[in-house]
Amino acid sequence: MSHIATVNLDVLDLDALAQAAQRLGLELVRDQKTYRWYGVNLGGNTLPAGFSAEDLGRCDHALRLVGAEEMHPAPYEIGVSRRRDGQPGYLLFWDFWAGGFGLQARVGENCRRLRQEYACVQAMQTAMADQFAVETLRREDGSVRLQFTR
Repeated sequence: MSHIATVNLDVLDLDALAQAAQRLGLELVRDQKTYRWYGVNLGGNTLPAGFSAEDLGRCDHALRLVGAEEMHPAPYEIGVSRRRDGQPGYLLFWDFWAGGFGLQARVGENCRRLRQEYACVQAMQTAMADQFAVETLRREDGSVRLQFTR
């Protein structure tokens, strides 16, 4: 059964997304036009403006686990699709059924860890552009604290 979700993350910078993904053991595959999912839409999906059920499984880029080719069953992937509502950036789609066959263990429930890493990368880029030094402190509970100094 398919359980497609849209990740609550506004992606404006693909390079920052690639860095965030790398921190979690994923890779951004640019120009990959499909992402791995169950493959059948069983309905009930609320899709963002401009997307239809026929668009499920299609994307502009994809995030996949590093080494996914050797895994069995192959983990699902996250589709990265350009927004279609007139806003800039990308939306992320993924099938979380059965934990995405290992994907959810890396990105967290509702992609919480991926969203956190993306926010960290963006905050660090902004701070460093303003001449701040950045120290990353990872806590046992998985949260991240960024410390900025001049």
